[in-house]
Amino acid sequence: MKLVSWNVNGLRACLNKGFEEFFREVDADIFCLQETKLQPEQVEIAFEGYHQYFNSAVKKGYSGTAIFCKQEPLKVAFDLGMDRHNEEGRVITLEYEDFYMVTVYTPNSQRELTRLGYRMEWEEDFRAYLLELDKKKPVIVCGDLNVAHKEIDLKNPKSNTRNAGFTIEERDKMTTLLDSGFVDTFRYKYPEVTDAYTWWSYMFKAREKNVGWRIDYFLVSERMKDRIEDAVIHKEVTGSDHCPVGLILK
Repeated sequence: MKLVSWNVNGLRACLNKGFEEFFREVDADIFCLQETKLQPEQVEIAFEGYHQYFNSAVKKGYSGTAIFCKQEPLKVAFDLGMDRHNEEGRVITLEYEDFYMVTVYTPNSQRELTRLGYRMEWEEDFRAYLLELDKKKPVIVCGDLNVAHKEIDLKNPKSNTRNAGFTIEERDKMTTLLDSGFVDTFRYKYPEVTDAYTWWSYMFKAREKNVGWRIDYFLVSERMKDRIEDAVIHKEVTGSDHCPVGLILK
């Protein structure tokens, strides 16, 4: 089974930067998007053989997630079922017979960490949500988690210690999530690989110099780890400031 996740930083813009070509070439069983920045009626997109689901923010041009899948799920759920988190279109959950598929666009703590408090609430509520699902069947989680977990996961850890995405608070929440029974699939396969990033600033030729962060992930329930065949970073795909990431399961 082949899964792909991509923060497209605006799906309408990405459609003009090779999105469809990559989508067809990679031929994923499930293809998840974050930061779609649209309402479904604002784009005409349909891929033959795929079901599609959008969760859009109330605020137009902001946030948003989507999933394209070949096999129709048993159920589809949006958000976390909590009013305080239900306006930004950040989560879609598909239920299949043997697992849950969750895509997420984690809130950014913002410059000056103005949203770090909300981010901490989100982390607790999202982890509780995943653990409830995990009681029923294994969970696959993918998306832009907006955190570089370890120093190996970004180019310049020392100078970014108190910046959004690499605060102690955010990294500790990621550790807590993994310790709750989830596996970072890329690090499971490639624990020592360096310079493996999924996001680069548009400034200072960061992508050209590979000055990046690994903030896009596939996580799986601990009991699924033996099914991990490969974890992929498609760094050659340039339609966004993020590149797609992939997971291949046996």
